[in-house]
Amino acid sequence: MTSDLRNRLLLLLLLPLCTLALLGVWMDYRSADEAAMRHDQRLLRLLPALADSVLAPGVGESQPVVWLMAPPIEDFLRSNASYTGYSVRDLSGNLLLGDDWVRTTVPETGEPEFHSVEEGGVTYRVAVQRGRTGAGELVVALADGTDPRQQWAQQLLLRVLLPNLLLVAAAGLAIHWAVGRAFKPLVDLADAVERRSPRDLSPIDEAASPAEVRPLVHSLNRLFNLVNAQADSQRRFVADAAHQLRTPLAGLQAQVEAWALLARSAAKAPANARLVDKKVLPGQVGQAQGAITLKASEIEKLRDATRRTSQLAHQLLALSRADARSMNAQPMQRVDLKDLCESMLELYLDAATGKGIDLGLDAQPVHVSGHDWLLRELLSNLVDNAIKYTPAAGSVTIRCATLTDLAGRPAAFLQVEDDGPGVPQQEVSHVLQRFYRVPGTGGEGSGLGLPIAEEIARTHGSSLVLEPGAGGKGLRVTLVFAAVARGSVPT
Repeated sequence: MTSDLRNRLLLLLLLPLCTLALLGVWMDYRSADEAAMRHDQRLLRLLPALADSVLAPGVGESQPVVWLMAPPIEDFLRSNASYTGYSVRDLSGNLLLGDDWVRTTVPETGEPEFHSVEEGGVTYRVAVQRGRTGAGELVVALADGTDPRQQWAQQLLLRVLLPNLLLVAAAGLAIHWAVGRAFKPLVDLADAVERRSPRDLSPIDEAASPAEVRPLVHSLNRLFNLVNAQADSQRRFVADAAHQLRTPLAGLQAQVEAWALLARSAAKAPANARLVDKKVLPGQVGQAQGAITLKASEIEKLRDATRRTSQLAHQLLALSRADARSMNAQPMQRVDLKDLCESMLELYLDAATGKGIDLGLDAQPVHVSGHDWLLRELLSNLVDNAIKYTPAAGSVTIRCATLTDLAGRPAAFLQVEDDGPGVPQQEVSHVLQRFYRVPGTGGEGSGLGLPIAEEIARTHGSSLVLEPGAGGKGLRVTLVFAAVARGSVPT
């Protein structure tokens, strides 16, 4: 914006200067033209005197004409001898008197004529007239090399264009410097706003800003206040929503889990499990008036629905909290990746064992700077996805270690690999979009696991790398905690 304003001001100021320079050239030419007109008038007045200087023809054919130079002609030739000349010729063009270089054609009439002659690097203005003299009808001519119009044309570059170009260039540099100095407070203001953290919405000091910019600063401060109020409202909403959603969903899930366990155990004896709505504790099964009878499979469907609802609410809240723009201002801590991987192994070991999946750990001691709870959420989503989509008798491996990038710098990585169906290459960019699931994917899911992990990766200045697992089978998801080339991602 500042550069554009500077260019606009330079253009708006230099255009009038260029116009004035062209106007100066035109006025200079007009001045030279007026002076040249005066020189033409002077030559016209001197031509009759030159004709009167010819008194009589020569005594013989080979003798020159008899003449006596008139005082005005003598003064004209003596005043600037290096830049004047004259000639007297007969009607055949033969030179009778004067300088041969003052060449001219014989006029058809007695009207004076003007033309230019180049001689010795000087352009002369020549006035010619055919008229009566003491030696008969002759052609007289006077040449003047001091004509301002001719000199102006010869010295156009040196005397007119070059000074004006230098003036415009100097003015442009001066304007550029002045505009830069004038815009410095605005540039400083832009830099101050640019360096701010996304969460720093404190007002800008209006008194330190130029008077012309204060309305803008006032509007910015007002906008900061509105955004700050909105951010506070959003944070309160997230906190309240977390409390209001988690508590009843956790209670509902616990209730349904108890019902499902009891219904499954009771299903071995009676065909159905009956849940009584009057004076029956949660999980009780029996016969009573007004009882609602549900099959064990139906209770398990209800349990699965509550699990999905609880997980979706948890993922939505995690996605809101993991927004990279809102986490940039929060300080990072030292995170032990090995300890994090071990805790994920313990958390998901039962789920993997129940499905017949070999959940393995390949962790080396490594520490990174980051947000512990976010990295825990990221790894939880990756492991949960791997177990969910890996078929029975498959394997899932959690890894963390260090590597060396192409520049020789140490870096750390976190990785989850499975041997499940994987993700087609054309779908890799889509699975990181929210609520997107690969067509034909079985099982239950909301399409938020990988997008949440990708959002957390961006918060840590990186991104997820999705590629096939060992032997081109399954999916390997890697997060590198440094700016390394994708070719350095461990395999």
